[in-house]
Amino acid sequence: MKEYSITVSGTKNPTIIKFEANHILAHRKNYEFKNIDDAKNSPLAQQLFHLPFVKTIYISGNFIGLERYDIVQWEDVKDEVAQELVEYLNSGEPVIIEEDNGKPIPVTLYAEVTPNPSTMKFVASKKIVAAAFEFKNIDEARVSPLAMDLFQFPFVKQVFLDDNYVSVSKYEVAEWDDITIEVRELIRNFIADGKEIVSDQAKAVNTVEPQSTKAEEHPVDLDDTSLEIIDILEEYVKPAVASDGGNILFKSYEPDTKRVNVVLQGACSGCPSSTYTLKNGIETMLKNMIGDKVNEVVAING
Repeated sequence: MKEYSITVSGTKNPTIIKFEANHILAHRKNYEFKNIDDAKNSPLAQQLFHLPFVKTIYISGNFIGLERYDIVQWEDVKDEVAQELVEYLNSGEPVIIEEDNGKPIPVTLYAEVTPNPSTMKFVASKKIVAAAFEFKNIDEARVSPLAMDLFQFPFVKQVFLDDNYVSVSKYEVAEWDDITIEVRELIRNFIADGKEIVSDQAKAVNTVEPQSTKAEEHPVDLDDTSLEIIDILEEYVKPAVASDGGNILFKSYEPDTKRVNVVLQGACSGCPSSTYTLKNGIETMLKNMIGDKVNEVVAING
């Protein structure tokens, strides 16, 4: 059984707030409910409409958006709503009773080159996972039906999943010109068929090094400099490497040597330009932002 957690974030509209889950909630389409009658196929939305300040409910991918009436401010009620959502989701009750009419889910998928010539990024028109997952071999891929299918190709070396894309790394035995269409069609058809991308047993990579990439989830174990580094990586570096089909995780900070150890994943792992990115990009940024607390940044996995 999945274990859910909720992250709360604001939007440009002060009356709308977003509750982001760590698992996908709606697979087939986006939903908008204006009242409790609209929500007849969503037990969760029906329960939320019992809150007198809820005006509109949006459910899409891994998030729930709520629009409020002016009788309350989100600051006063958001924590209680988040707790109610966590309790509901972990009870195992359905979020949406989605009709499977046998029709494929509308999805487009395009291939995008990355700085790593051995890795291709396949980008979907919809969110496919709520967190990042990395599979370096077929044994690790047992918790991901999609990755398992991809590893049936003898040229597939690694698979990385995040948000709305799949990064596939290959062995040199094949060229992308010859295999891109085949890989793209497998991924597109898999998503369109509504199959499970990752199972309940799959562990997101951002729980590995050491537990998360978010500083607020390290209130005790890390020193202030480590927390500062994590915040910078999260805000400035991760979006950039994600656009190239990769990921970066904070591993450790060594106060004596002022060395920052990180882990590169997806397209960034084994990329010929990763050393340049580390030294002239990430290392320079950290030195500029936190001064003499950092001497060097090293990727411990190459």
